[in-house]
Amino acid sequence: MVKFNTPVALTESATKIGYHTQSMMIGSCFSENIGLNLQECCMPITINPFGILYNPASIANCLNHIINQKKFTDQDLFEREGLFHSFSHHSSFSNSKFQTVLDQINHQSVEAHHRLEQASHLFITFGTAWVFENKKSGAIVSNCHKLPASEFVQYRLTVSQIKEEWIALIDQLKAFNPKLHLVFTVSPIRHLKDGAHENQLSKSTLLLAIDELVAHNSDEICSYFPAYELQLDELRDYRFYANDLVHPSELALEYIREKFIGYFLDKESQKLKEMIEKILQAANHRPYHASEKAYRDFITLQLEKINQLKIQYPYLELSSVEKLFEEKRGI
Repeated sequence: MVKFNTPVALTESATKIGYHTQSMMIGSCFSENIGLNLQECCMPITINPFGILYNPASIANCLNHIINQKKFTDQDLFEREGLFHSFSHHSSFSNSKFQTVLDQINHQSVEAHHRLEQASHLFITFGTAWVFENKKSGAIVSNCHKLPASEFVQYRLTVSQIKEEWIALIDQLKAFNPKLHLVFTVSPIRHLKDGAHENQLSKSTLLLAIDELVAHNSDEICSYFPAYELQLDELRDYRFYANDLVHPSELALEYIREKFIGYFLDKESQKLKEMIEKILQAANHRPYHASEKAYRDFITLQLEKINQLKIQYPYLELSSVEKLFEEKRGI
C-alpha cells in the first residue's frame, strides 16, 4: 500500500491522566489549544497560570514563582500607555487599574501553587529558544509588551543553559510534589519572525535540551510527547496549516488532540469525555421555538443525564455544563 506520510510511533503512556486527577499545562499557545479542549470537557486541568509563555527560561521562572509562592508587589509592575504590565506575565493580565493587575496575578499564583501541589502531571510546551533580556534589569522577560526593541537584547539559549536550569528546577519540583510526572513537548508553531533558519536552530535546541533532560531523569519523572513530529511528519502538508502558514489548522489540532487523548487519558476518562462532548453538543442546539414543550423536555433530559453522571462518577465537576442547561431552561 502506498503511504502518504511518515507515521510517528505512539503506543500509550505508562502514566495516565483522567477526571480523577489534577493536571497542569504550561507554555506556548499550543498547550492552550490542547488544554482548553480538555477543560471544556470538564477535566480538572490548570492552563498557563501566568498566561502564554514561549521560552524555557520564562517557563522555569514561572514555575519557580509558583513553587515558592512569590508575592508580586508594585515593584513587579510597570506602566505603559495607560496600562500596567508584568514582565513575568502575558499581556492578558495587563489592565488600566494597578490593583486589578496585582490582585489577578497573585490570585492565579496562589491557585496554581495548590493545583501544582496536587497534580499528577505537568505538561510543558517549549515554543522557542529565543529570549529577550531586559537591558535595565538583566532579566529574561516573558513578554516585551510592545516596548521598543532597543530596550532588550535578543539571543538564543543554548542546550547547556536550558539543561542546567531545568535540572535544578526538576529537583525542586520533585521535592515540592514527589508524585508529579513531567511531560515535555515542543510546539509545532513556527516562529518565522526570527527567520526560517533561526527557527529551525531554535526548535533543534529545544529538542536536544529535552532529550538530555529526559535522559537525565527516570521514566517515572520525565517523558516526551511528539506533538512537533506529528505536525511535521504525519501532517507534512500546508493544508494542515492555518491561513498564516505558521499555526496548525483546526483539523491538525484536532488530529494531535486525538493522539494526545489516546496516549494519556485512561479508558474510563476517554469514555466520559465522549459522553460529556455529546451533552455539550446538545447545549449548542438552537431550536426554532425555545418555548415549545418539546424543547423544554429536551433540556430536562440533558439535565437528567448530567445528574446521572454526577451520581455514577462523584468526582466529576459538571457545574459549568449544568449551568448551560439551567440558563436555557429559563429562556
